[in-house]
Amino acid sequence: MTKHQTPNTKHQTPFCIKAVLFDFDGTLTKPDALDLSVVRQAVGCPEDVPVLEFIENIQSKARKEAARIELEHFELEAAENSEPNPGAEALISYLRAKGLCIGIVTRNTLKSVNRALENFETTGPSDFDLIISRDDAVEPKPSPDCILMAARKLGVNAKDILMAGDFIFDIRAGRNAGAITVFLDNASETGDPKPGNLNWKLETRDDSIAESDYTISHLDELREIIRLGTPLPAGKFPNELLKGVLEQFAFDDPSVLINPGIGEDIAAVNVDNEEVLVLKSDPITFATDSIGHYAVLINANDIATSGAIPRWFLTTLLFPCGTSASEIFHVMHNLKDVCRKWGITLCGGHTEITDAVTRPVVTGMLAGTVPRADLIDKRNMRPGDNVLLTKGVAVEGTSIIAREFGDRLKELGMAEADIETCRNFLSHISVLREAKIAALSSGTSAMHDVTEGGVATALEELSIAGGHRIRIRTEDIPVFPQTEAVCRLFDIHPLGLIGSGSLLICCRQDTCENLIRDIREAGTDVSVIGEVLEEGQGIEALRQGESVEWPCFEVDEITRLF
Repeated sequence: MTKHQTPNTKHQTPFCIKAVLFDFDGTLTKPDALDLSVVRQAVGCPEDVPVLEFIENIQSKARKEAARIELEHFELEAAENSEPNPGAEALISYLRAKGLCIGIVTRNTLKSVNRALENFETTGPSDFDLIISRDDAVEPKPSPDCILMAARKLGVNAKDILMAGDFIFDIRAGRNAGAITVFLDNASETGDPKPGNLNWKLETRDDSIAESDYTISHLDELREIIRLGTPLPAGKFPNELLKGVLEQFAFDDPSVLINPGIGEDIAAVNVDNEEVLVLKSDPITFATDSIGHYAVLINANDIATSGAIPRWFLTTLLFPCGTSASEIFHVMHNLKDVCRKWGITLCGGHTEITDAVTRPVVTGMLAGTVPRADLIDKRNMRPGDNVLLTKGVAVEGTSIIAREFGDRLKELGMAEADIETCRNFLSHISVLREAKIAALSSGTSAMHDVTEGGVATALEELSIAGGHRIRIRTEDIPVFPQTEAVCRLFDIHPLGLIGSGSLLICCRQDTCENLIRDIREAGTDVSVIGEVLEEGQGIEALRQGESVEWPCFEVDEITRLF
């Protein structure tokens, strides 16, 4: 297998396969029974032009009809002399056993396809749910129309189709329709052209490899890709699949004594030289897109608010029945990439497919370390401390809504550019950089990241944990215009919307100016929104100096959308 040596390690958009479409000549049959050089000579087609397109562009009706007849004659003769490609019949049998829809999409005539199938021993036209040829009223490949027609007839979404072929036309037709594409590189084993393949076709080989999702050299290799995209049974994630993805992870943290592996149910970490071990666990239940990103950073944010450095991450992944290995690997790679970006070691965990969940659930457990003297304890808050908020409210909630309900936002009138901006809020849900800056400031007395329940709930939690009342000037709370628009369209309150990405900081007044400067110089906005009051708990809210009611949310506003 080329481009991606083992299919279970490919990091791409996850997919679930419900149907497989094949090109015919050179894919299910050996290449090339049809000698294109003879055909080109017979119809007068130049080498750098596809034969079918050349014939369609002939102006003279008589010449065009004669060329069509000539082409069909050669196609039928080639079909009579064709043989199945090695592994083709076993693959069709395998797909049938998996319960997948199977189809053929070809530029040839149906008559020539049926004649070629007579040379197969165990496979015939009845083994295919559909055969789309150039006899059908659809523009032939490379138009995606033939793939979309197949999707409609099979009753599946085009993104759930795998299109396999040996030529750039097959790859572009599938790709432009939104299907998963696999290029069968018939020349890869020897590096030489097969009989009948002309230079023009060979020159497209690199394009086919570059543009396809996968490249294989033998039809047998398609089984591994199919396995990636078909639903897994309930139970523990298969070890043979897990082994492939674990081999792609780098475990170079010397403090980790036992790394993840098949048969390893625990992780062992050496903490002899650490003064304080900070622990955190949190599940991700709202998001499905980029769920691994959320899982790491939501836990890391909490660790950082103590002044600690996030170090070791373990996770439990629960997926609903019907999930494919490709979709699971996508989450695993997402976890790996985010951990690597922030210097966190992914130590291990557990993965399972279960009917106990209806959408993916990722539960993370993160451990961090901090010297005892540098541990930030919210109980150090004092009256007169300023209360700061970084970025703006509902960073995470804005991103989740745009990613999960983008089509609905568009229906409600939001511009696609604004929806995309909201989706990209995902890149701002970490508070690690600003928390580190605040931790280095001698005047920082407390930190709290905003999560479920939004800023309103987070400030109440900060007050309770710190043992002091807090006064908030509501007009000073920053709200992004995109967040305001999303909340207005869905009739939800921005202060009660899940808000990872925003950090609450309490700091002594004499260090506040320098802290604000340092955070802003690092590229993060920060605002003073209030101050710490006397001992007790609760929020005193003001708007333009007048007392107002502080909003209370029993559950996060985003739950109203799910």
